[in-house]
Amino acid sequence: MNKKQIIEIARQLRKQQTPAEKKLWDVLRNRKFLGLKFLRQHPIIYGDGNKLRFFIADFYCAEKKIIIEIDGKVHNYQKDRDQIRDSITNSLGLKILRIKNEELTRLELVLEKIENFVKSN
Repeated sequence: MNKKQIIEIARQLRKQQTPAEKKLWDVLRNRKFLGLKFLRQHPIIYGDGNKLRFFIADFYCAEKKIIIEIDGKVHNYQKDRDQIRDSITNSLGLKILRIKNEELTRLELVLEKIENFVKSN
């Protein structure tokens, strides 16, 4: 898969946001949160030997090198995959914050959690 195809996948995912992602995106977009620029459904592309690999981050802030992932119920069954992904992000110098879908019912607490994460990294 080439970069153009990867970017197209990210574009399609932006059109299929979950309600939780949309709720958070409404707050993060246009530098409304702490003046930081966040991108949604952003491809994180890295090399693995001669092979191009990638994953799509729910939200990415290049200025702070952080990723915010909204974890739905499916993540309860893919903990190994998430751990591998977390390890990869760390090796790329990125920090990842995982937020459970149900946490977004208390948006103010999630925003406080994100703010604390940003300030500590």
